[in-house]
Amino acid sequence: VQLQASGGGLVQPGGSLRLSCADSGGSFSSYGMAWFRQTPGKEREFAAAITYSGGNTWYKDSVKGRFTISRDNTKNVVYLEMDSLKPEDTAVYYCAAHSLPYRTSLEALDYGYWGQGTLVTVSS
Repeated sequence: VQLQASGGGLVQPGGSLRLSCADSGGSFSSYGMAWFRQTPGKEREFAAAITYSGGNTWYKDSVKGRFTISRDNTKNVVYLEMDSLKPEDTAVYYCAAHSLPYRTSLEALDYGYWGQGTLVTVSS
């Protein structure tokens, strides 16, 4: 699994962005995927997760109803659609694949494969 995240940028409050994370290493469809985010001086925090099949998803409470995680296993890509963005969503967003196939969790320590991070800035 080799992950490459993209799609970050500057957006005004209330706006939308879609992050993408592509796997170039293979076996993508066997791994649960997640998005985490981190701001300076804080620990990396869970944002959203999706099972290997895409059948189940989980969200941090503060992003429920605004963020949507999805995946396309034919293209080896996981997405994070972010709507109604708030300044507190500003962070570096990381995609990650679980260390074990067919598993998903909400804990960063369970994820062994990480993308390089993409910066999302929500500001007017």
